Amino acid sequence: MTTLSEFGGIAATEIRARATMRDVAALAGVGIKTVSRVVNGEPGVSAAMIERVQRAAGELNFIPDFTAGSLRRSVRRSNSVGLVLASVDNPFCAAIHRAVEDVAAERGVAVFAASTDEQPQREKDLVAAFSSRRVDGLIISASGVDQNYLNPELQTGTPVVMVDRPPVGIDVDTVLVDNLAGAKGATNHLLRAGHRRIACLGDLPTIATASQRRAGYLRALADAGVPTDDRLLGEGLHDIDAAFRAVHRLLCEEDPPTALFTSQNLVTIGAIRALRSLGLQHEVALVGFDDFPLADLMDPAVTVVAQDPTAIGRVAAERVFARLEGDTAPPRQIVLPTQLITRGSGEIRPHHGATRGAAADG
Repeated sequence: MTTLSEFGGIAATEIRARATMRDVAALAGVGIKTVSRVVNGEPGVSAAMIERVQRAAGELNFIPDFTAGSLRRSVRRSNSVGLVLASVDNPFCAAIHRAVEDVAAERGVAVFAASTDEQPQREKDLVAAFSSRRVDGLIISASGVDQNYLNPELQTGTPVVMVDRPPVGIDVDTVLVDNLAGAKGATNHLLRAGHRRIACLGDLPTIATASQRRAGYLRALADAGVPTDDRLLGEGLHDIDAAFRAVHRLLCEEDPPTALFTSQNLVTIGAIRALRSLGLQHEVALVGFDDFPLADLMDPAVTVVAQDPTAIGRVAAERVFARLEGDTAPPRQIVLPTQLITRGSGEIRPHHGATRGAAADG
């Protein structure tokens, strides 16, 4: 009598071991070397023989083990790339992930992706895990302050491309956006609308992009002759709830800001919730760094400094494959521009009394 296993009700007799190259060779009536040549796309096999091997492989649902094969080749290839991002559920990271996948899919390469949650040790552990699986290249958004730990990978010839954040301690291809210029442009936009009490709310200060965006905000104020008020600076806001609490507290204080510059998409969402909870969404201006889904459908629609995560992922993946295909040029730093998208929230002007003591427009 056939009994059911614990595997979702599948009969134990139906569970089969994966087909091997030896199984394909036996069914096709050829040698294992012939199957290996067909699988690896090597020359010297007739069209008829290729068809014969492929037919046998299809009947057996044979999946090539590229990792095992790579161990026997002088140029190892696993047909896989490791992608290490801050959080794959963040829309920005998800768009990078998808773009890398699209470029890799064109080459028949798999992408292994994981999240660091901004933990440097987790970043190192993930890289070690991917390296142990012999990935051909690595694309990393750094959470740590030093990437020296990647030197062993670089010495073995593994291409490494950093995205979103510049590397420290190594010289590799990097794909960034112009964070300082984008933040300065956002702040200038609010200054031109008449605001002088502009709050800047950002992520962890150890994150390069957060510090660059804060620097852009401060430079815009300095250029406009507007003094900095430390009470309007918020940092370490790593999630929506933290941003909500910080903005809610700030807006309830005496002499609150008339405008907000939020330098990360999750911070922007938290700020919007705080504004709406206080009924101030049509009174306090808001410009966020990073676009996010449905931002254009809010009331008011959200003005943002948009970067192009799809372009970041695509360019990073193309750099990895260029290196794998023999590009030995010095490492490149590619800086992509941002775009200010005006939708309404950033064009709200300060109410009566909000501009007292204001300097001339910057």
